[in-house]
Amino acid sequence: MNGMTGLELSEIVKEQIKNPSPIRQIMKMAGRQNIINMGLNPDEVISFGGGWVNHPAPKEFREAYVEIASDEALFHKTGGYTDTVGDIECREQIAEFEKHLFGMENITANNIIVGMGSTQLTHDILRCVLNPGDRVMVLDPTYANYFGQVAFAVKNVSTVPLPVLDAKTWEYLPAASPQKVIENFDILFKENKPKLTLFCAPDNPTSQIVPQEVAEHMMDAVRKANAYMAIDFAYKCQYFAPVPKYYSWSPEDYPNLIGIHSNSKWARGLGRRLGWIEAEKTVIDGMERVQQCSILCPDTLEQMTMARYLKKAIPSGSLKKYVDEWNRKYKETARVTIDAIDSELKMPRLEPKGGLYTVVDVGMDGNEFTMNALKNTSVLVVPGRGFGATLKNGVRISYGPMVSDHGRIKEGLARIGKWLKTK
Repeated sequence: MNGMTGLELSEIVKEQIKNPSPIRQIMKMAGRQNIINMGLNPDEVISFGGGWVNHPAPKEFREAYVEIASDEALFHKTGGYTDTVGDIECREQIAEFEKHLFGMENITANNIIVGMGSTQLTHDILRCVLNPGDRVMVLDPTYANYFGQVAFAVKNVSTVPLPVLDAKTWEYLPAASPQKVIENFDILFKENKPKLTLFCAPDNPTSQIVPQEVAEHMMDAVRKANAYMAIDFAYKCQYFAPVPKYYSWSPEDYPNLIGIHSNSKWARGLGRRLGWIEAEKTVIDGMERVQQCSILCPDTLEQMTMARYLKKAIPSGSLKKYVDEWNRKYKETARVTIDAIDSELKMPRLEPKGGLYTVVDVGMDGNEFTMNALKNTSVLVVPGRGFGATLKNGVRISYGPMVSDHGRIKEGLARIGKWLKTK
């Protein structure tokens, strides 16, 4: 990959440039100029591609920013470094956050390291626990960014996919009968000996939640192998039903467990980067050394604001009220989306258990379907192939950005439905 200057990038970067993130590719496709180049009117495009929430941050959260910015001494403090693991007050309040919302016991600031969001934290935790040649077990389908993160983090680490979606029946880990997946997990775990088992809860792209029985079985295997289980809780506060017990597992009680958390979804802090890891002290110490060379320290303003907000919102009950209110609204939006898929597309889909998405079986290659749908309807969905082999003939539909615009959801799916009737 020589440029005109003769300069070269690293081998891993050259390789990954050839295999870009499918999510970022679809976002590039949705770019205004690209839409124009395709002969479409960008103002008419309806996108189901966005993986973000679109509700307002808590009023008290905004007020905390104002209070800090209005106080000269406090604002001056935001320009200083915190400890690499994060400010102690922020970490203490995060521990209270877990106790308050999920009933997690036996967690303290010592189990928490703050970072710049779940993407950075996932990359750094991979560097913290993996060696060259190790393997990472992921679900199939799973978050598309994991594959690139594993490739960049440590040399010669490979992923082992565990199929959890039946591409023929379009069933996801049937809670009433997960035994087939458990048996498959046992076979793959014994053959590959993964150092790390990684999954999202709720999942991206399916918005499903791994049943308690399956999580417990995985944890037992991980503990016996002296390996790790990492649960990506980026969507933890987006749940539509009672959550499984592992949502309250403490790293003190489950030392093989690593929880990856983000402020981006529940508080709509996507651009205000703040996340944290919950883990046993040995892992936290290792992450501290990694972060000394990656981010040095997390953002001081974000930590001060988070701590200030939680200190008031937990005892007042406004945090729980806020989370519950928006869960109801996203659940309603999910229902609108599913009903529109059923009436307009009449294709197999998954019922969201939380999160922002559903996946639909379009009966053909998802890449081809996505391009044809965009050209013929000005509606954008995300092809499923990048999330795993089981989604080759599927697409992801995100209802998150349109939580307050159900009419746009209905219109977009009606356009696709009308086009499908002409095929």
